[in-house]
Amino acid sequence: MRQIGPRDLAERLNDASREAPLLLDVREPWEFELCRVAGSVPMPMGSVPARLAELDRERETIVICHHGGRSAQVCMFLEHQGFTRVINLAGGVAGWAAQVDPGMPRY
Repeated sequence: MRQIGPRDLAERLNDASREAPLLLDVREPWEFELCRVAGSVPMPMGSVPARLAELDRERETIVICHHGGRSAQVCMFLEHQGFTRVINLAGGVAGWAAQVDPGMPRY
């Protein structure tokens, strides 16, 4: 499973020469409401299997959760479903807040 750190993701998102990845946030709705990486799309982990058809298998997808555990599980699930361009955000939104956006609310 591929991973990307928060700083590397921030650089990647600021690179206008590259196609924007899908930022798939698999946390629960209450978590998403508290804080999120700008541009991320909510899809709680438990709903991913039923909503698989909403995802583009060809698009680079960066999966996000609180610390990186749930998103890693979703990455593995997506890989087993034939997705080849999935990347886990190591450290999740907690890492993002610590390394990229210190003003982001934490929980």
